[in-house]
Order: sequence, then C-alpha cells, then structure tokens
Amino acid sequence: MFVYLGTLDRVEDHFVVLKDVDAHDRRESPSTKEQYIMDTKKFGVKPNRREVNVRKQMIVSISKLDDVLGF
Repeated sequence: MFVYLGTLDRVEDHFVVLKDVDAHDRRESPSTKEQYIMDTKKFGVKPNRREVNVRKQMIVSISKLDDVLGF
C-alpha cells in the first residue's frame, strides 16, 4: 500500500492529481503509516515525484497535513 503526500493539483473524472509528491511504499519501511505522516509533518514533505495520478476508487481517505494532530 502506498501513502502519497503532496499538493492537490486537480480532480479529474477518474483520478486525483497531486504535485510535488512523496510516494511512500509502506511495505519498504519499518515505520507505521501514522509515524511516517507525523515525521513528514515535523520535517516537511520530501518529494520524489513531480506528479502522481491516483485512481479515485483506490483512495481510502484524504487529509490536510495541517489537520494531523501530534501525539
């Protein structure tokens, strides 16, 4: 499962398009999804993609990074 952290650019019929994206494969990391998001909020997004198209039917949830609360 991937976590995408970036800036919403536009919403299309079947895709949500993000810019300046950190595409993070959770299977390749020892940290939990929540820990990764908390670290990103603390240290900033480190983009590894200029643009990502995410199929809308695959999205579970979307949140603003500013809405993420600390522990």
